[in-house]
Amino acid sequence: MKPYVILNAAMTLDGKIATKTGSSEISGPEDIIRVHELRKEVDAIMVGIGTVIADNPKLTAHKIDAELSDNPVRVIVDSKARTPIAAKVTNNDAETIIAVANKYKDDFIVSDRYQELKKRADIFFSGDDKVDLKALLNYLGDRDIRTLMLEGGSTLNFAMIKEGLIDEIRIAIAPMVVGGVDAKSLFGGEGFDQMSEAVKLELKDNYMLGKDLILVYDVLNAI
Repeated sequence: MKPYVILNAAMTLDGKIATKTGSSEISGPEDIIRVHELRKEVDAIMVGIGTVIADNPKLTAHKIDAELSDNPVRVIVDSKARTPIAAKVTNNDAETIIAVANKYKDDFIVSDRYQELKKRADIFFSGDDKVDLKALLNYLGDRDIRTLMLEGGSTLNFAMIKEGLIDEIRIAIAPMVVGGVDAKSLFGGEGFDQMSEAVKLELKDNYMLGKDLILVYDVLNAI
C-alpha cells in the first residue's frame, strides 16, 4: 500500500517556483516554519535529483526544535544515478533512499560512487530509463512509510500527479510576480494536451500565513 502523498510547495502568484537562474527564495518566514513542522510530521520526504543538484538541501526539520529522530526519511528520485557523494542528503541526519532506473544499474553498481553511496543510503532500482514511481511508492509502503511529503521539482511533480500518486496539495502563494518563460513552474514535464485531461482538485482549506496565502486541495483522481 502506497503512502499518503502530500505535495507541498511555495510559488509566486504567476505559478513560478524558481526563476530562470534557479533563485527560489519565495516563502515568508512563517511558511518556512510550517514546512518544517510538516517535515517533522510525515514519515518521508521526496525530491528529484534536479533539486538535490541545484539546491543541495538537507531535507530535515532543522528550522524548528526537532530531534534527529523527528527527521523524515529522505527519498531521492535519481534515474541516472547522479546523486553527489557529498550531498547533504547523504549525511547522518536522517535515513536516505536513492531510487535509480534499471537502465543505469549495471554501470552504477561497478562504480566507486556506488560503493560510497551505499554506505550512506539504501539504493532502490526500478523502471527502465526512468524510475517506476508506482513501484517506488509501493516499496516505501512496504517499509512502513505511511505519509510522504513531495517537494518536487516541477518535472517530478508532474510525473507524480499524472500517475495519480498525489493525494493532497498544499501551496503557499507569495505576493510576488517573477515572469519568464524559462522560469520553473509548479508542474513541468510534458503536460497534458487538452484541458479535459487536467487533474481535478477540490479546495478544502485556505488561510493567510504572514503575507502568504495557503491553499489546501484534495486531488480527485488519486489512486
